[in-house]
Amino acid sequence: MHTYLCSAALVAVLAAPAFAADFKFAVTTDPQTMDPHAVNSAPVLGFLNNVYEGLVRRGKDMSIEPSLAASWEPIGNGEGWRFNLRRGVTFHDGAEFNADDVIFSYERASHEAADVRSWFAPVSSVVKVDDFTVDIMTSAPNPIFPDSIANWMMMDSGWAEANGAARPDKESGNYATLNANGTGTFRITAREPDLRTVLEPFGGWWDTAEHNITRAELTPIQNSATAMSALISGDVDFINPVPIQDITRLQQNPDVNVIQGVEARVIMLGFDQQAGAAESGQGASDLFLDARAREAVAKAVNVPAILQTIMRGNAAVASQLVSPAMRGFSEAVTPYAHDPEGARALIEEAGIAGSTVNFKCPNNRYLNDESVCQAVTSMLAQVGLEPVLNAMPVQNYWPELRADNFDMYLLGWSPGTLDAEHPIRFLGSTPNGEKKLGSWNFGGYSNARVDELLPRIQSEIDDGKRQKMLDEVATIISDEVAYVPMYVQPLVWGARSNIALTQRPDNFFILRWVTVN
Repeated sequence: MHTYLCSAALVAVLAAPAFAADFKFAVTTDPQTMDPHAVNSAPVLGFLNNVYEGLVRRGKDMSIEPSLAASWEPIGNGEGWRFNLRRGVTFHDGAEFNADDVIFSYERASHEAADVRSWFAPVSSVVKVDDFTVDIMTSAPNPIFPDSIANWMMMDSGWAEANGAARPDKESGNYATLNANGTGTFRITAREPDLRTVLEPFGGWWDTAEHNITRAELTPIQNSATAMSALISGDVDFINPVPIQDITRLQQNPDVNVIQGVEARVIMLGFDQQAGAAESGQGASDLFLDARAREAVAKAVNVPAILQTIMRGNAAVASQLVSPAMRGFSEAVTPYAHDPEGARALIEEAGIAGSTVNFKCPNNRYLNDESVCQAVTSMLAQVGLEPVLNAMPVQNYWPELRADNFDMYLLGWSPGTLDAEHPIRFLGSTPNGEKKLGSWNFGGYSNARVDELLPRIQSEIDDGKRQKMLDEVATIISDEVAYVPMYVQPLVWGARSNIALTQRPDNFFILRWVTVN
């Protein structure tokens, strides 16, 4: 039996700096909601990691460490996990955190209205042992379960129920959409969507602060030139992202630091693969039911050219749904080769030459997203298709995908567990609400063998056997062209030279590691 304990000495290694400061930061995409269970996206979860907390959390090196659970250990022969809760923790409104809040947060986050419910596909039940002990039972052994819940945030049951937010509502919204009551380092003191969000330190936080922020203000700035000007002038202390084309200019400015890394996010193309789309009024056509049509797109898109011209050489070609840095990456598959002649031949074989392609794309979610989609559109037009690009803000984008109103779309995926199982569960599994699977599989891709292998991958503890199954799934998804992985997105942040921070590959900006010198 293994027990994971938090050392008080480790927690207090860095004391708070002697002076304090205001901090202003800007991002392209404003968090869609303040509800930690309503929208499963990095802008929402990354921001709310400053306000809410989970049983576990990720450290600076992405390793799992204790948070609201002081320790945890497996139960029996892989039957589940026991979490021993931290005592003395309070929510921002002063309410005590205990096992009832964990049970409530499970029921809320696994509800059909929650966008994060796929996280709980392996869970059979959650049992309160006592006020500070909770057993999470799984339907099969699940050795990576603690890693899978790092972004599952605890809500106060009393606060949520009193304010009519007992369940998330990502469509119409509720009290938790604009208000928050977490246990985290910062509490929200003002929320004006698409304008500003103000945070202040929570004086009752259970952990030792490393930051010296007295007030933080988030401003969404979609125009990259405006964001750059604000950083250079000192109107903001931090921007994410830095436009690729401006990296060199910023690096020459002594008042600014450029922080570069590689994100754990693969940017890909997805397809509507649900039969009867045209007849049902959903989607635009059944164009991509034919694997030859999907393969034609894979051959038509010149990813190295996109990386050279749009990303200025700051990204790497992807071969699958995870990057090489992720656990379970498969050496069994290789990137699709650019072959426009082959693409034209497949389009002719499939009888779709001249077909209109309803191509949806966000314009404020991923680095250079609209520019990448414009390049893809041009490449598809060159091989005999008629793509119609429709780029839009991300708050409008997700509803379009969930309404199946597309033939093809752009998606980025960063596995919250840093493991190849994650995108299989969310993107590769046949959508199944009852089993909480395939919740981001917008195109309805389905393969019985993939569905069969997923629970075995989740429960296998032998790394060699597990990798063979992951290799098989990666090969199936590649052969069937379920998606077209294009590249691993780069991370490029900009900060004033007096700012110290930590950049993680999940692109989460954690304020408790920020100091203003």
